[in-house]
Amino acid sequence: MFSLNNKTALVTGGASGIGLAIAKTFAQAGASVHILDLNQEQAEAAANQIRESGGQATSYALDVSNQPQVIEVINQIAGQGPIHILVNNAGVSHIGTAETTTEADFDRIYRINIKGVYNCLHATIPHLKANGGGVLLNMASIAATLGIADRFAYSMSKGAVMTMTLSVAKDYLKDNIRCNCISPARVHTPFVDGYLAKTYPGQEAEMFEKLSKTQPIGRMAEPEEVGALALYLCSDEAGFITGCDYPLDGGFTRLNS
Repeated sequence: MFSLNNKTALVTGGASGIGLAIAKTFAQAGASVHILDLNQEQAEAAANQIRESGGQATSYALDVSNQPQVIEVINQIAGQGPIHILVNNAGVSHIGTAETTTEADFDRIYRINIKGVYNCLHATIPHLKANGGGVLLNMASIAATLGIADRFAYSMSKGAVMTMTLSVAKDYLKDNIRCNCISPARVHTPFVDGYLAKTYPGQEAEMFEKLSKTQPIGRMAEPEEVGALALYLCSDEAGFITGCDYPLDGGFTRLNS
């Protein structure tokens, strides 16, 4: 079950964190993985890890906010053979309210988290249609549906990702293209460790424990757990699922009181 043999998958932001876990999981399931990331050096290192483990992976430097570049890279990949899966994982975070978020902050979040997803959908969907269908998976967040303090622009962007998911799922039913999204709560990635070191120097362990306990299950998710859900949603076994959001949140959405 959940084989991706003979499938080609694109993973944006695939050089680290959740994206890297998805890329590795897909490669283990037999996919040929294309890692698209702003950081070329990290992307190539990630591809090397996968190849050393016996998987198939290629890396590309890509700024998802740059539409001409996105179209060029995705067309290049499509020229090598059919694309079957796109995971829109690339994104950035931001802390701030409507008052403290600057216009530059807001525009940056929009360019990467919203326009970046649109750019990749815009460039990939024609290839999926030409090949008879495929799977699109977007990375949203529980911030899309819950009020979370100091996450004004980030929440805005992830709400947009969720509604883009619904729109695309509806528009391309006839083309055999499925589109879903995953909404994680806190996931233990290098980003979290860096944030704690920068914001709470000397209190990293204490704050990590505090943030972990905000999930009713008592811990943060591991990137590999997101990768496992992504694998299911992009596999043939999930062929009856489209237009859905999957909270992966340790009970955060429904069990917090």
